[in-house]
Amino acid sequence: MEVSNRKDGKIPMYLTEKQVLAIKRKRGELDLSTVALGRELGLSRWTLDNIFKRNHRKVTPVTYKKLSDWLIDEYATADSTAVAKQSK
Repeated sequence: MEVSNRKDGKIPMYLTEKQVLAIKRKRGELDLSTVALGRELGLSRWTLDNIFKRNHRKVTPVTYKKLSDWLIDEYATADSTAVAKQSK
């Protein structure tokens, strides 16, 4: 069991390299700057910059959830669009 030394008592989450790569890829496909992605997600551009450029993989549970949810939503939307186009 991991013990947290954070004041809020929350245990940090860790992004995998595959998750970060998928986030970078999807951000590139959508042609979003780090600032624009931060605005969309409600995250600081500095947080995203640390994840993308400085290999920081330890993030708060809130940041982890925002990034994961965005990635899932983006791929789910892309999949539903592709299915709609195929059925025409």
